[in-house]
Amino acid sequence: MSEPESERNDDGRTDGELYLDAASTEPVSRDVIDAMLPFMTDAYANPASVHRAGKTAAQALDAARRSFAANLGARPDDVIFTSGGTESDNLAVKGIALARMERMRRDGVVSDLLLGTSHAESAASGRRPRIVISAVEHPAVAESAAWLERFFGFDVVRVPVDDAARIDLDALKRAMDVASERTALVSVMLANNEVGTIQPVEDVVRIAHAAGVPAHVDAVQAAGQVPIRMREWGVDALSVSGHKFGTPKGLGALLVRGSTPIEPLLSGGGQERGLRSGTQNVAGAVGLAIALDESIAFMREHAAELVASRDRLIQAVLDAVPQARLTGDPRNRLPGHASFIFPGVTGEALLVDLDTRGIECSSGSACAVGRHEIPPTLLAMGLEPSIAKSALRLTFRRPLSDDDIDRTVSAIRRSCTALGLR
Repeated sequence: MSEPESERNDDGRTDGELYLDAASTEPVSRDVIDAMLPFMTDAYANPASVHRAGKTAAQALDAARRSFAANLGARPDDVIFTSGGTESDNLAVKGIALARMERMRRDGVVSDLLLGTSHAESAASGRRPRIVISAVEHPAVAESAAWLERFFGFDVVRVPVDDAARIDLDALKRAMDVASERTALVSVMLANNEVGTIQPVEDVVRIAHAAGVPAHVDAVQAAGQVPIRMREWGVDALSVSGHKFGTPKGLGALLVRGSTPIEPLLSGGGQERGLRSGTQNVAGAVGLAIALDESIAFMREHAAELVASRDRLIQAVLDAVPQARLTGDPRNRLPGHASFIFPGVTGEALLVDLDTRGIECSSGSACAVGRHEIPPTLLAMGLEPSIAKSALRLTFRRPLSDDDIDRTVSAIRRSCTALGLR
């Protein structure tokens, strides 16, 4: 059972606990709750209704769309409200790929014999559609690509990364030089959820567009933490999840340019430009807009302080535990993200022990239900499984005090000692 709200601090943790798992989810602020509440109790009408109450709801929905778009460097009509990052990634990857495949099929670029054929038959045709992703994408993207491969015969090209999880731009160029006319989409995350590395998405978009291919960016971990300028970067589609920056879970958006071909995955009444049918969640849209605005305002004011506390934490951990190694890009990383490996212990055991010491954190992605897996990003970075399974991720949206850092480092040192690391 969760702690009563009255017992929680402003950063969402209970007294005696230090919550360092912000990359998994964030608390909802009172301002967001207060902004959402009227659209669940008083102004609850369907925004598609023509009466006065419906128009009031529609106006709130439009205002939320405008605010949300402005904070991400997009236009209001780019915004498609969804149930979260997973749906947004699925809609982008599958929707754009299927729309592009249909165009390619009509133009004779890819084989007509894709649906229902075996991979061998598709490969024999020499005209399979392709999708290009990085080797460190979130499962919402990676599994969507695998679904396209399984059911529609797509080739999935996984571009490698270096030992800091940075995408190999030369390898991406080489991938785009091969059969770019059959490539439906390039999809790359803006910031890695496991090690915090920020990718050079402007370069990725430039390479994709030079080959005539649209680019999707998974910005789930980055929204509210780093500046995002969708239109300026030339991004064709961009995914966002609200609970990463302070909304209730189950809220998100896909921003997609009107010129980008995309097929809906849901059939129905044609809401959200016909791409996401279903009566819109007005309260949720309002919450998304308010939470993103709050998060961006906070980051603008406190970014330097947050980065400084992150760097102090990283150095303190490395000094306290000589065997520890930082993972991810040491500089170009999310401001509140510190990730390590501790060869000689397992991440699972370390998490359990730290929890008993009041430190709540994770080992990497927190999206796998009921299982502890080796962070796949670390394997793509070239680490051996026995080393990768020692991963620890400390993430936070508020600057850490010196006392927070001292307490965290002391707990990590004592846990490592208790687990036999000498």
